[in-house]
Amino acid sequence: MRLGLVLGEAASGLRRNATMVVSVVLVTFVSLTFVGVAALLQLQIQQMRGYWYDRAQVAVYMCTAVSTAAGCIDGEATPEQKEAVEAQLGGDTLAPFIDEYYFEDRDRAYANFQEQFEGTPAADYVTPDVLNETFWVNLVDPSQSAVLVESLAGLAGVEQVVDQRRYLDQIFNVLNAASYTAVAVAGVMLIAAALLIATTIRLSAYSRRKELGIMRLVGASNRFIQTPFVLEGIFAGLIGSLLAGGAVVAIVYFFVQGYLAETLSFTFVGLGDALLVVPLLVGVGVLLAAISAAIAIGRYLRV
Repeated sequence: MRLGLVLGEAASGLRRNATMVVSVVLVTFVSLTFVGVAALLQLQIQQMRGYWYDRAQVAVYMCTAVSTAAGCIDGEATPEQKEAVEAQLGGDTLAPFIDEYYFEDRDRAYANFQEQFEGTPAADYVTPDVLNETFWVNLVDPSQSAVLVESLAGLAGVEQVVDQRRYLDQIFNVLNAASYTAVAVAGVMLIAAALLIATTIRLSAYSRRKELGIMRLVGASNRFIQTPFVLEGIFAGLIGSLLAGGAVVAIVYFFVQGYLAETLSFTFVGLGDALLVVPLLVGVGVLLAAISAAIAIGRYLRV
């Protein structure tokens, strides 16, 4: 197979269908950008899950004078009840599950509340007596929090035992829903890109129908005829996927690292993660274009 002739035919097809090729590049670029964003979002979720789950605490809230829980029928937790909870935390049953714990009294809870809600109406109306005194517990394995909940939830003076991971689960569910939405949109866009590539290749083949007829008459193989059209599709897919890779890197560099990381005290994906996603996007874009183009020209030649 003469490589120069094949590449020349592919270049000729790209020039003749420049508008359609640009459309393919743009659709591929948009769809693969969604794929890249979805991949980065999943990496972000995994990083946040690993980081925050290990730091999630179990909060043992003691009764206040206004508590209405079943374990608070005697009102505010007494010193003896607090000592009983601390004895349980330091006992042989729970000690193997606990990394460390500390007690937050009402004054400390109020100071933390004022710091957290400074400048809001709640900071003016909340008084120390309505805030719970709390045992904050760090577990060796946060997934075993149920042991702590079952052991302490029924003790007198305990209003409730809360595993903070349940709040994290709600956040991660929202992020997962956003990730799945991006994947769904990307899937629709990839289908559109595949159809557009197929249409472009068929139009390119139709515009050169006389040349193809001559090539068949002189005995050119189907492989020789199909290759320039497949290369056209690969070229468009490659350009679109490279643009998508550049967009993903730019999003991480300018928005995630340049803005979010400086504004929020979270761990975020970095340029290394973005560069890992780029080969995936290029591979998907080139493979999608090659398959779509091969199927389109194969069907055209059989007609």
